[in-house]
Amino acid sequence: MPAFLQFEGISKAFGEVQALRTVTLSIRKGEIFSLLGPSGCGKTTLLRVAAGFERPDEGRVRLDGEDITELPPNRRRVNTIFQNYALFPHLNVGENIAFGLRVAGRPRREVREEVQRMLRLVQMEDQVHKKPAQLSGGQKQRVAIARALINRPQVLLLDEPLAALDLKLRQRMLIELDMIHDEVGTTFLYVTHDQSEAMSLSDHIAVMNNGQVEQVGSPLEIYEAPLSSFTAAFIGDTNFFDGTVMEAVNGEYSLLGINGFPDVLCFNDRPRTVGDLVHLSLRPEKLAITRERPPHRLHHNVVNGVVEDVIYLGSQTKYRVRVSEYLLTVLRQHQRTLLDEQPITWDDGVWLDWHADDGYMLERYRERDEDLMSLPPNDSDEPRGE
Repeated sequence: MPAFLQFEGISKAFGEVQALRTVTLSIRKGEIFSLLGPSGCGKTTLLRVAAGFERPDEGRVRLDGEDITELPPNRRRVNTIFQNYALFPHLNVGENIAFGLRVAGRPRREVREEVQRMLRLVQMEDQVHKKPAQLSGGQKQRVAIARALINRPQVLLLDEPLAALDLKLRQRMLIELDMIHDEVGTTFLYVTHDQSEAMSLSDHIAVMNNGQVEQVGSPLEIYEAPLSSFTAAFIGDTNFFDGTVMEAVNGEYSLLGINGFPDVLCFNDRPRTVGDLVHLSLRPEKLAITRERPPHRLHHNVVNGVVEDVIYLGSQTKYRVRVSEYLLTVLRQHQRTLLDEQPITWDDGVWLDWHADDGYMLERYRERDEDLMSLPPNDSDEPRGE
């Protein structure tokens, strides 16, 4: 499918802060595409470039084949939803939704019919006469979505749209957003620092870091096959080990030397050379934990360690296991629990087992990556010059 919204070599600086560094992305028509990354990574600036609120220093923006780089915001078939909703407090729900069509001078009958269509879409028919102050956060968000969609934009830009909502409401709104998208088929460009939002909603994700795109792919590709240590660390939890490639095995695998471990077998997702320094990334749920040493199995790695922490989470238990200088996180899913079974607990000696295909050899962190990963996320990137 050809690209519908394209960013071609976009760069943007705010004084000495380089917010975007030659960003190139292609977004397909009708998909939900997320820009994901920590505060200051450039995702909101890229969204504002798409909306026309910021002009890039370099590069072009194309929508459905048309170069829109120089077009002002009001001449782009693009609408934006902000995290503060930006509803008019003196207008009721119906009037807020109708605002864009009335400004455009559309006939009253058409406005009335379109407002009714939007009210049905966002399930707000019974709230039409209420003012924004009388609505919950989720209801305000639905009104903002309806107001943005009533003009039938080619692209809907969503800038941290759920950041102001509590956890359960965010989870419900994600489902509603997905249903609304399926109904209208509009291309969504979604900005978030919340990886769970991006993973659950998106067709494709661009992980951004320091004004650049680290990786583009489906949620499955981003999580299961990260291309960089930054992506592996930012998307979900992972265990990192510093290792050295010691030996090639049948061309498909490498043996890694890791301090305090027996030789570790890992699949060569990319060409490796003996002596290469790598990060081994291993997701917590890929590790099996047992009291007894597991039987030998082809292409499996086995190490022993000591449990330092146990966190019961209902559907699963999280273990922290000391192996040499490393403290590993292990997740054990509760498919079936026997109450008379002796549980693994603190100070127990345990064995960890994983398949060689489940580890990924990545490059070492760049210094800038470590700085960004130490920053707590906030609701907006703009104050940091993003």
